[in-house]
Amino acid sequence: MIIKDARFVISNTDYRKCPQDGRPEYAFIGRSNVGKSSLINMLTNRKGLAMTSSMPGKTQLINHFMINDEWYLVDLPGYGYARRGKDGREQIRKIIDRYIINRAELTSLFLLLDCRHEPQKIDIEFMNWLGEEETPFAIVFTKIDKLSKGALKKNVETYTEELKETWEEIPPIFYSSAEHRLGAEEILNYIEQINKSLYTN
Repeated sequence: MIIKDARFVISNTDYRKCPQDGRPEYAFIGRSNVGKSSLINMLTNRKGLAMTSSMPGKTQLINHFMINDEWYLVDLPGYGYARRGKDGREQIRKIIDRYIINRAELTSLFLLLDCRHEPQKIDIEFMNWLGEEETPFAIVFTKIDKLSKGALKKNVETYTEELKETWEEIPPIFYSSAEHRLGAEEILNYIEQINKSLYTN
């Protein structure tokens, strides 16, 4: 897939105010500072489409971007940012949960994980919750340029082994580095395949 046009459409905190044109939505989510905005800018080849920041917890809204007048890329708030405080984290959690549970247009979710870290309880719990809600999702390991191939392989194997304890089938896995522009083609081709299946069924 080649992205010819990517533009911001709307930001809000309420899934009911999201676009109502029925186009498929592909949402990106992860813990704060996982590299979500950088990945979105890389995928769309638009340097400032999603706002990047060295400060975690920058995204606090549901952000819709129209891609090629065909589908929406949705930038969801990062979860688990400790400095936001309990009330703030709970507010963000409700925004995320309500969107995922109620948004019929949500076609697939991309869960971003920093490849440098071992499996985090908050991520595993979130994946299990997605499974309970029967939400289709894929895993994207970010910042792969920060690890050797051996260390990356080891960390991914640790994750998949943990997932196998509760999952019969492991979700699709992608690898990305915004800095070295790796992974965009694979992720966009995956989205294109799903879109084609939607329009042929």
